[in-house]
Amino acid sequence: MKKIVLFLVVFVLVLNVLAQKKDKSVFEEYKAGFYQNFILKDVSVIEEKLNPEEKEKKFMMDHSGLDLPDKVSLYKREWANPVISQGNAASCWAYSTISMYESEVKRLQNKEVKLSEIFIVYWEYVEKAQRFIQERGNSLFDQGSEGNAVARIFTKYGAVPTDVYTGLLHERKYHSHDAMYEEMMGYLQSVKENNVWNEKIVLETIKSIMNYHIGEPPAEFNIDGKKYTPKSYLKDYLKINPDNYVEILSYKQEPYWQQVEYKVPDNWWHNKDYYNVPLDVYMDIVKKAIKEGYTMSIGGDVSESGFSRKTQVALVPTYDIPSEYIDEDSRQFRFSNETTTDDHGMHLVGYLEKDGADWFLIKDSSSGSRNNDHDASEFGYYFFHEDYIKLKMMDFTIHKDAVKDILKKFN
Repeated sequence: MKKIVLFLVVFVLVLNVLAQKKDKSVFEEYKAGFYQNFILKDVSVIEEKLNPEEKEKKFMMDHSGLDLPDKVSLYKREWANPVISQGNAASCWAYSTISMYESEVKRLQNKEVKLSEIFIVYWEYVEKAQRFIQERGNSLFDQGSEGNAVARIFTKYGAVPTDVYTGLLHERKYHSHDAMYEEMMGYLQSVKENNVWNEKIVLETIKSIMNYHIGEPPAEFNIDGKKYTPKSYLKDYLKINPDNYVEILSYKQEPYWQQVEYKVPDNWWHNKDYYNVPLDVYMDIVKKAIKEGYTMSIGGDVSESGFSRKTQVALVPTYDIPSEYIDEDSRQFRFSNETTTDDHGMHLVGYLEKDGADWFLIKDSSSGSRNNDHDASEFGYYFFHEDYIKLKMMDFTIHKDAVKDILKKFN
């Protein structure tokens, strides 16, 4: 009798697997998009020349024939500024998190402000250079960082509106920091090679390089006839307390219910304040928070086969992993073998419930979100299925009030 029951159980499981709908795939020809057609032309980095007979093809999930919620108007969303482009600067961490703070100013103060991302980027480079000196060259100096860097810069340097510091000089329309970064990196390498660790001189040189490329940040400015410094603007006008924002993380390699280090290169200062929670808790927070009016700056991997710049939709195809098998182990497996990387930050601003699943509206500053055939009103947004966040998006920045019950469980 036991053998018969076991056979029936196995038989039912096999039927379920066979009955599962499978996603299709397709090889798509590479086509120049917003990045090539606008940004690269503006910054004159390269000239796109593709031989029609040698067009690159990329293995992608075929989204044709799917009922996709790929319209911004379908989503219940919180206020956020219009999408802007980060250009050719690898500063998504600043753009996504500044966008989140702008939404927070609207939520908390009912003020609509546009803050300068490049102000944050400027001082982050100063912080990186200082640690590079202190660690005698054994600290990462590149263009990337994490969302919680913004709170750190806020605390030390304050914030400014975009209209008093754009960072766009030399008639540029889009940011391009490659030449600036290469000049700074070359200088720091010479400092290391010659063992010249004069912190004051090095930081002054780093600032002078940035002042040429993106301008010097203002020490004071006027808003509505009142004079502010960056710090007083943050405290008295925006009324934002950086200590009220926390990082939520979910990965199995560190203990859950502890604050841990997120071990990725962009966490270059080795911050250990990430609240690490089990995956089911992580997903519950995301769903509950956005439905209660909180937005979040969220980061993870956007290089997957199911992530389409053509449809702007992010799905996890069955040929990667079936939905029911997405769990803490499959998530950690991809992070450990580096098929999940911390390569992009975005701003989660809305949600939709469709066919028993949650979808999320994602505001994005990169050029990839502008390569589609949609109406221009859809530019700068992605539409994420909950499975994609569950498998591929590793952490997010959010106001602590959205997770106050979760924080109580930490020592």
